[in-house]
Amino acid sequence: MSVISLLLKQKELKRLNELSELEHKDKSAVARELMEYGWEFLMLNLYREGKLSLGSLATKLELSMSETIDLLSKFGIESPIDYDDYLSGFEVFSKRR
Repeated sequence: MSVISLLLKQKELKRLNELSELEHKDKSAVARELMEYGWEFLMLNLYREGKLSLGSLATKLELSMSETIDLLSKFGIESPIDYDDYLSGFEVFSKRR
């Protein structure tokens, strides 16, 4: 693991401390979680704006395609796969067994 120094505004430090106390975690763990949530949020926005494909989104989030589609659903972002595509994929899967 690497070390990085940041200059935080008072408001940012207050939020970090507050979340640290609320979650009963040290500030470093909370900061890492916030960075991960921020990355996820930014990647989802890029996908929503059409700047990332579903495959690229899955790769950047280090998720499988189905996990990525579930995440999109969780945040109310429409799945790029319609019902006919789903059925086609299911047929392909069934034939490989």
